[in-house]
Amino acid sequence: QVQLVESGGGLVQAGGSLRLSCAASGRTFCTAAMGWFRQAPEKEREFVAAINWGGGITYYADSVKGRFTISRDNAKNTVYLQMNSLKPEDAAVYYCAAGAVTGTRREYYNYWGQGTQVTVSS
Repeated sequence: QVQLVESGGGLVQAGGSLRLSCAASGRTFCTAAMGWFRQAPEKEREFVAAINWGGGITYYADSVKGRFTISRDNAKNTVYLQMNSLKPEDAAVYYCAAGAVTGTRREYYNYWGQGTQVTVSS
């Protein structure tokens, strides 16, 4: 099993920044692909960003390109999501996910964290 624990969420004003972290433990060799998803109230969970083991392949949702950056530190078993120029529409619960295949689809990811709340005030 893999355990994922997110942190770094909170309340920020529009235009501000937050950095989310996701620490993995357990069978971390199962975390070749890491991703971030988000879910706003009454909306489907949607893809935000993903990164492969080496960090050389990243994917972003169109809505966050140029504003968010995903990165990872394998020595620390941690993946990050730097979020800049935040907008009210970015407000959601952000979930970290891990799996074997790097991509944008939820079904690629076998393990999920509990989520961290991001609130953006206008």
